Amino acid sequence: MSALFQPFKLKDLSLRNRIAVPPMCQYMAIDGMVNDWHQVHYPALARGGAGLLIVEATAVSPEGRITPGCTGLWNDTQAEALAPIAAAIKAAGAVPGIQLAHAGRKASANRPWEGDDHIAESDARGWATIAPSALAFGANLPQVPKAMTLEDIARVRADFVAAAKRARDAGFEWLELHFAHGYLGQSFFSVHANQRDDAYGGSFDNRSRFLLETLAAVREVWPEHLPLTARFGVIEYDGRDEETLAESIELTRNFKRGGLDLLSVSVGFSTLQAKVPWAPAFLAPIAARVRQEAGLPVAAAWGIDTPQLADSTVANGQLDLVMIGRAHLANPHWPLQAARALNVERPTWVLPAPYAHWLERYRAG
Repeated sequence: MSALFQPFKLKDLSLRNRIAVPPMCQYMAIDGMVNDWHQVHYPALARGGAGLLIVEATAVSPEGRITPGCTGLWNDTQAEALAPIAAAIKAAGAVPGIQLAHAGRKASANRPWEGDDHIAESDARGWATIAPSALAFGANLPQVPKAMTLEDIARVRADFVAAAKRARDAGFEWLELHFAHGYLGQSFFSVHANQRDDAYGGSFDNRSRFLLETLAAVREVWPEHLPLTARFGVIEYDGRDEETLAESIELTRNFKRGGLDLLSVSVGFSTLQAKVPWAPAFLAPIAARVRQEAGLPVAAAWGIDTPQLADSTVANGQLDLVMIGRAHLANPHWPLQAARALNVERPTWVLPAPYAHWLERYRAG
């Protein structure tokens, strides 16, 4: 059996393989509500055979959306609409996960195919953004956010807790906190976004505080027997990589002490000066270092789209889970493709019977 198709156990859950579908924003919600698009999209991906499927970045408050099309979990009606999706994912054999997010200074943007830029102040679809400091990201996101007060920080932390409760009650079994990609959590940790001079800025401990407090608050309401995870940008590729990575590994150790069960390793995306070395599986060696030095299971995405490459990252101990994103959009039955490429014998378990009947019966053709 290939390493990619070995089960993975975390807390009380057992994933049928090491293939995970990461959060991929669809930007199709209305007022945070999922609809027919999501009701079809997610169960279809789950039926493809992945062990874990994490629903897209779901805002904990209206201001936390990236775009007006982002999903939300700031009220019970949204939770009720998400519950059938969680149930359908589980019925298809995958573990249902969801990512909770706040976009911070990158919020109030147009959808990517409509400009991927900040919504104009004169446009009623937009809203005021908040961040650790009143610093704009820049380029196509020039809006200067409001620097958060201590009351704002407490409110957003409470929003994460309330959303986690709703996710739990809606039937999700895997929770991921979005602390990456230049959004709010990452911004508190980033020296590029955080210039505060209070308990939430300056030193490593202070820049870590919002993330650790939010994790601790969510840990209190999320079931102990279910995985609590985070996606975090451990490196910026901004010329100070070793310093940032060393700090990120120390923060990961603190995450583990605070009850985190797995880290999805990503890039910070907090500065326009970053020079990301895009290449197949370029984050796998970084994730392996985090795994070894912090003693926490890891996952990663970005440029892992062939079965052989995905399998090798697990086999050589770099990753515990492989996040297969765009390849799943191109082929929702990517796990079947991977199983065949890796000579996993008759992997009909990754397909619903109506598909397996035809595809296996006429495989030679």
